[in-house]
Amino acid sequence: MQTIEYNKNHYLPEGCRIGTAANREATASFAALERAMAEGAILEGVATLCDHGLNLHVSVGAFQGFIPREEVAFQPDGEAIKDIAIISRVGKPICFRVIGVMQDAPAGEPQLLLSRRLAQRECYRDYISSLLPGDIIPARVTHLESFGAFVDIGCGVVSLLSVDCISVSRIRHPSDRLYAGMLIRTVVKTLDRERERVYVSMRELLGTWEENAADFTAGQTVTGVIRSVEPYGVFVELAPNLAGLTELRDELRAVAHQYIGQSAAVFIKSICPERMKIKLVLIDTYPDVRRCLDLKYYIPEGCEHMDRWVYSPQSSPRRIETVFTNIE
Repeated sequence: MQTIEYNKNHYLPEGCRIGTAANREATASFAALERAMAEGAILEGVATLCDHGLNLHVSVGAFQGFIPREEVAFQPDGEAIKDIAIISRVGKPICFRVIGVMQDAPAGEPQLLLSRRLAQRECYRDYISSLLPGDIIPARVTHLESFGAFVDIGCGVVSLLSVDCISVSRIRHPSDRLYAGMLIRTVVKTLDRERERVYVSMRELLGTWEENAADFTAGQTVTGVIRSVEPYGVFVELAPNLAGLTELRDELRAVAHQYIGQSAAVFIKSICPERMKIKLVLIDTYPDVRRCLDLKYYIPEGCEHMDRWVYSPQSSPRRIETVFTNIE
């Protein structure tokens, strides 16, 4: 199970608090929940039901909570929350603040009145609004679309990770790299403060060309994933930020596109930093094996911010870099 260390001073993606000692203690008794309400603490439970009025029912330790529809989400841009955004929370961890107790609950026991909106508003005010381009932050993938992944960057507040920002190595769909529920590291790419939106990237955290190429040497035979077929050859991904090119054999040319996404064994013929080229020889393909390469982050210990990132080797005339800026 993916976890991230709990820190009470951080507003983490939903699901990061629910298994912590702090959350268990705060939801262990009615007295503890009253203290949490008085302190305005952000807690987590599991949404178990969305009723016909689009209100969420939440399991909070041994207790039951209720989030009215109007308290389900904070929309900084003022847009109305979509029904699917409420329905899709069922079965998943959800953050909230306890704002009251309904003594006349239908079950005969006190039911907690909860607000996810207030937790998100606090997260946006005290954390997200103070982020800067280049800040490295945790995120959890909520769902995937063809154009990118939507990720929770804190208390269920969603940001867009576009498909071209997932890795340098091109992928056809975010599912080639990510899955819903996955906990990842991201870097704030831009902030549109006028529209109160944050856009994140991930490729800058997956290593430069040289950092990735250092794991390989000419003469090795390794496995990779076939990512694209071009008239001049086949691109095989060796790492999320590194791909090599193998010639396309004539006998495969007519059916080559069916190999996209499959695992392959390749021989590394040469590695050329100046041209950022890795020449490969295709040894074999595995039709029944489709896989995502494991993510490996290249983040210095304690690093929480970057101003710029240069993918290209210094010896290469071609420049691939990211400079982090605001959209004012």
